[in-house]
Amino acid sequence: MNRLAAKGTLYGLLLLVGLLMLIPFYWMFVLATHETHVIYSFPPPFWFGASLSENIALMGQAIDFLSHLGNSIFVSAANMALVLLFCSMGGYAFAIYRFPGRKLLFSILLGTMMIPQLAVIVPWFILITRFGWINNYAALIVPGCANAFGIYWMRQYCQNNVPTSLMEAAKIDGCSEWTIFFRVIAPVLLPAFSALGIMQFVNTWNDFMVPLLVLRNAKLYTLPLMLSYLRGDPLRGANVGVLMLASACSVLPLLIAFLCASKFFISGLTAGAVKG
Repeated sequence: MNRLAAKGTLYGLLLLVGLLMLIPFYWMFVLATHETHVIYSFPPPFWFGASLSENIALMGQAIDFLSHLGNSIFVSAANMALVLLFCSMGGYAFAIYRFPGRKLLFSILLGTMMIPQLAVIVPWFILITRFGWINNYAALIVPGCANAFGIYWMRQYCQNNVPTSLMEAAKIDGCSEWTIFFRVIAPVLLPAFSALGIMQFVNTWNDFMVPLLVLRNAKLYTLPLMLSYLRGDPLRGANVGVLMLASACSVLPLLIAFLCASKFFISGLTAGAVKG
């Protein structure tokens, strides 16, 4: 009985925390349906209003939302694909192969995680400029595609879940190293791919500083830059309802993607904790 009560209390607390975390999202969607003077009234509105169509029309006059949405999807998906490819290869190499300097190289790799991004932003920008990647999506996609966290994540998963017997059997069958990785190892890494992919997609989607430094053409703006542009609009920037609508539309694809992939995301987070 005590155990049942303790479990019920735990679930109740988790439900309460979950509801508290959902309140900001709920209120953002509510404010997207109101006019500014209603939002600033007291008490503020906590239920949906009747100004959604008007806010949609005003947002459509200010920005081409679908175009910016496509930009964000392309940049985030391309970066995520490269990260999954290169980080899985790097993590697999550090976990499976034994070569001189392996531990030293891995220690240096982990050390780079301690360097804040702002500390290297100047040399990064100079390098991007010399590559000719200003106003180019390559500056948003290519750098960081073999980042330290992703390699560490895949290394830990490979160490705990990739059986050496599987690789030995593939080598006996005459498979090359590339065939072993892409046809034998990659299917085993699917849970780690899903978790790392979601985290990388969200990080790239929400990135504001790098697109701000690189992109000059407004047609190339991603959603975070689009929101900044809308906020600076002298006619609609003061319209909080329009801003909340644009923010809600920016967040909604992430919420849908996470809900659809939550099962794979959780399995990726927990699978590496159990040694296979």
